[in-house]
Amino acid sequence: MRQEIKSIGIDIGTSTTQLVFSRLVIENVAGNYTVPRVSIIEKEVIYRSKIYFTPLKSATEIDADAIKKIIRSEYQAAGMKPEDLSTGAVIITGETARKKNANEVLEALSDMAGDFVVATAGPDLESVLAARGAGTDAISQENHTTVANLDIGGGTTNIAVYEKGALKGTCCLDIGGRLIKIVDGKISYIFHKIVKLAANHGIRIAEGDRADPEVLMKVCRIMADELAKALRLAQPDDEHRALYTNDGKMLRDDIGIRAVTYSGGVADCIYQENDSELFRYGDIGVLLGKAIRENRTIAALTRYQAKETIRATVVGAGTHSTDVSGSTIRYDKGKLPLKNVPVLKISEDSETDFETFSQAIATQLPLFYTEGRMEQVAIAFSGKGWTGFQQIQKLAAAIIKGAREVIESNYPLIVVVECDIGKVLGNALNIQLDFKKPVICIDGIRAAGGDYIDIGEPLAGGTVVPVVNKTLVFNS
Repeated sequence: MRQEIKSIGIDIGTSTTQLVFSRLVIENVAGNYTVPRVSIIEKEVIYRSKIYFTPLKSATEIDADAIKKIIRSEYQAAGMKPEDLSTGAVIITGETARKKNANEVLEALSDMAGDFVVATAGPDLESVLAARGAGTDAISQENHTTVANLDIGGGTTNIAVYEKGALKGTCCLDIGGRLIKIVDGKISYIFHKIVKLAANHGIRIAEGDRADPEVLMKVCRIMADELAKALRLAQPDDEHRALYTNDGKMLRDDIGIRAVTYSGGVADCIYQENDSELFRYGDIGVLLGKAIRENRTIAALTRYQAKETIRATVVGAGTHSTDVSGSTIRYDKGKLPLKNVPVLKISEDSETDFETFSQAIATQLPLFYTEGRMEQVAIAFSGKGWTGFQQIQKLAAAIIKGAREVIESNYPLIVVVECDIGKVLGNALNIQLDFKKPVICIDGIRAAGGDYIDIGEPLAGGTVVPVVNKTLVFNS
């Protein structure tokens, strides 16, 4: 079986809105007389939209009609229709995700674009999407090192750290290129945290002031210093802690970052030295890029070229490969199908002992909160080496300990394993939970952090379930 499909990614961010259309070729790579396994074997961007400023009706409301108009015009320019597309993603990121009508806009776009992954990406998940779209996970694996991606947009800087391909941490700061806006040579807007940050360093700036490049460059250098602190290259202080989005947490102090990549709107201002028109975007993006490029502390790290910069998040917004999981699975009848379940991936390094395994689950669960509330999640891991009966029992106990929040929620406990231990592990989980919690345990599926999965209704007399793994197309 060989099939060509088309995919779309739509990203509505703090500053920009953009689309990407892709061509994907999927094929059954399994041999005859074996369970089918469909994988992406070719992928190509066939159309990149213009980059639009995200239209807003007010400081608290997205202009949904204007968004729809943009998408319709880009469909027409690309020669595409919704019915031409088989997969894709629609996401709202950054400050835009906190607009009061964000969910209504998502629903409207989902109806327009088809049955895609639709998510309001919180700052941690956005960090992962951007980093994988930038190729940071692959770069860290290829170079056997620890790499941080700084996705510097208009309102926030999303940071994700990968060590040898595995996600090690995320954070998000209110530092971005449009936190100071310039109109007709004057400051038209300043984010309140930046006013305070500047004042703490003896710099007074206010809306209506002349946009003095020297003064604003001083502010940008301070912002760059704060990014160095976020990377744990300098000692953070109370002032620094106040810059985290939604009172978020810092990276661990032992994370050991050795290299960086950059994505987002400011990234090109870092990689390319073009400082001739400082306010050409109507903000401080060019100055901020220059300040980061010249920051000696950050410059001491190895700098890799990202595969995508301003389009990292939209390119990371995905496609899907389809697998079939069967013969050794365990599921509760009546709980399927499930759609658009985000994947919490446990690295193989964290599978070395049961305590580390539990901690890895508990530490990552907050990445999947939406507005402070627990959402449905699938816990994925390799399962290599856990074959003995006693080991399976201990593994089940470790999952229950780490996923206590999931077990206490109204969502089923979903476990995705690469090795063929789904049925025995599912049975162990059920017994240890006294059959009081719905458990879905599937195997033969390789999923990565930042992916989404769909689990369909059972087929072939209930012996198999179709699994759609909506992964990040250019890093699968």
